[in-house]
Amino acid sequence: MAENGFARLTGVKHIVWDWNGTLLDDNHANMAALNRVCAEFGREPVELDFWRTFFRRPLLGCYEELLGRTLADDEWTRLNRLYDDHYRRLLPSCGLAEGVPDVLLDWHAYGGSQSLLSMASHDSLVGLVAERALADHFARVDGRRFDTPDGSKSHHLAAHLAELDVDPATVVLIGDIDDDGRAATEVGAHAILVAAGMMSRERLEATGHPVVDTPREAVAALCG
Repeated sequence: MAENGFARLTGVKHIVWDWNGTLLDDNHANMAALNRVCAEFGREPVELDFWRTFFRRPLLGCYEELLGRTLADDEWTRLNRLYDDHYRRLLPSCGLAEGVPDVLLDWHAYGGSQSLLSMASHDSLVGLVAERALADHFARVDGRRFDTPDGSKSHHLAAHLAELDVDPATVVLIGDIDDDGRAATEVGAHAILVAAGMMSRERLEATGHPVVDTPREAVAALCG
């Protein structure tokens, strides 16, 4: 057993990292953008602890429940634009998560490869990773390149691994929400979930995947 209480994953050679809430510490920006949406749509502001129990994909259903009504197509478009504009203004204030980028160097020294997959816009993601001088750590960087009906990461992960030409059984996805775990399971990969982002530890533990507090702990679990 590893120090954090779960069995070490074996056979993992490649990490697929999530970005928001995993490598990037952006909770405050997400919450400020969310509450800007709440103000615009007539809802009281919410706290991070509440959002960690409430947030889910698909996002449309999540926001309709939060706001208490159905959203027309133009309203959903306006909501997303409002959120994204406010979030982008706060991005310069977002730092990297604890232990990053050292943990990326640790995994490389261990002999593993790694890539980055996010549901953020692809062009935006590539720019953010480059600005933080992280691009050279990753064999591939993919943001959201296409839309799916359920908004899940699984289709994106399958395409990402196909481009990398790696065996999913040798891959672990490290992310911060239950959809990361679900996507990994659906493609035949492993998952470790970090309880520092948009979902509570209790919800992450309910997935059955290992849960840690930081990216450093996730890599420590892989390296023994």
